[in-house]
Amino acid sequence: MNLKKTSIAASLLLILGAGLLTAELRGQQPVGRGHIAHDYAKWESEIAAMEAADAQSPPAKGGGLFIGSSTIRLWKTLAQDFPDHKVVNRGFGGSEITDSTHFADRLIFPFEPKQIFLRAGGNDIHAGRLPREVAADFAEFVRLVHERLPQAEILYIGLSPAPARWGEVDKGRELNRLIREMALEMPRVGFVDADEFTVDEEGRARPELFVEDRLHFSEEGYKLLAEHVRPFLAR
Repeated sequence: MNLKKTSIAASLLLILGAGLLTAELRGQQPVGRGHIAHDYAKWESEIAAMEAADAQSPPAKGGGLFIGSSTIRLWKTLAQDFPDHKVVNRGFGGSEITDSTHFADRLIFPFEPKQIFLRAGGNDIHAGRLPREVAADFAEFVRLVHERLPQAEILYIGLSPAPARWGEVDKGRELNRLIREMALEMPRVGFVDADEFTVDEEGRARPELFVEDRLHFSEEGYKLLAEHVRPFLAR
């Protein structure tokens, strides 16, 4: 087979593989979960509580929406950290990227945000999923959001090495690398580095940046996180 035919065959294989991945992404099961159904129902009471609060005091539309797992949910000073911006916190602890995708109709689209900051993926890795599988879930999140909000900017807040999950640092950094590279090829998608400030000169996690569980940020940790996110907020 000559080089031209080999190149064509390789291209067809890539297209076929991409098609299969897209089909799987759009199904009920996220990539890599096999036949195990993901339990979205466990979040129903928490999502309903946020909707009830929104009904009583509707958040402003057209600002920055933060969504994801416990790093977002526990960011109690979010509005204080960005007083010149309209920000909405829609984090729910323990969630994975696919949960934010699943509940986008209820947690994202009603606010018509101009920017969406997603911080999730650590629980996905902790549950045994591979970085490439989690990155595929991020790609599906972007696809879904841009179908409804084509002009919205999506910024992924990268994972941070945490002492309690130090054995997962390499996988978390690989996920960061994959998403950073994907963002370079996606319109209106960016990456916020949240790794470098959490380790010391010897590469060890800075304990003062975490609370007693050695997993979640302390007050000092959130101050540094806010400093790294602030330049990305649209004015």
